[in-house]
Amino acid sequence: MLRKAIVTCGLMLFAASVSAQSLDEILAKYAEARGGMDKVKAVKSMRMTGTTTMGPGIEAPITVEMKRPKYMRTELTLQGLTVVQAYDGQTAWAIMPFMGKKDAEALPEDQTKMAEEQADLDGVLIDSKEKGHTVELVGKESIEGTDAYKLKVTLKNGDVRYVFLDAEYFLEIRTEGTRTVRGSQVDFEASIGDYKEVDGLMFPHSIESGAKGSPQRQKTTISKIELNPDLDDGRFKMPAKTTPQ
Repeated sequence: MLRKAIVTCGLMLFAASVSAQSLDEILAKYAEARGGMDKVKAVKSMRMTGTTTMGPGIEAPITVEMKRPKYMRTELTLQGLTVVQAYDGQTAWAIMPFMGKKDAEALPEDQTKMAEEQADLDGVLIDSKEKGHTVELVGKESIEGTDAYKLKVTLKNGDVRYVFLDAEYFLEIRTEGTRTVRGSQVDFEASIGDYKEVDGLMFPHSIESGAKGSPQRQKTTISKIELNPDLDDGRFKMPAKTTPQ
């Protein structure tokens, strides 16, 4: 019995070692596929411009700006009005003119958590341990005919995301997870593709996202990516109210 227990324990440790090594290799190849860790880290700021669908036949220009350590600002213009959502590392805020609001307002906790996650310039798989995230290799799945490694990412805040990496090219092709929207849990998924090289780094230029199982999808198409543009920190800070109280 003792010998059997020792052998079983040894096999378990060996399996764990192989799994950890395989995960490390996958994450290393992911960083390499993106352009290499040095080039990824050399990006201090980024501006993406493109269009996003707001409904059947309705497209709106969109601009996303990001800056280390965790700044993000998104602007979307429709019918002459510009919606702004931003995060300054602590506060998430928005200007929603379609709701008759001209002043910036702080966003609730669930949207703040979402903004903090999206403001990570490198993504959850780069320096995941240092960020307090836990990454596990779940296995392999076929995503629309493409073999992909399925990684389970438990974020520092406890939320869980699933990231699927193309088994041949080691780039993200899908993400899945659950978010709280207006107090309700919503399962979401995003398909990621049309990778193009920008200054030696690979970036997706097409993202389709929506609630899991729903035919409705929001598609964002990126037409231009600028690396290391000069972005003032003030662009991400919530502006003071301009209308009388």
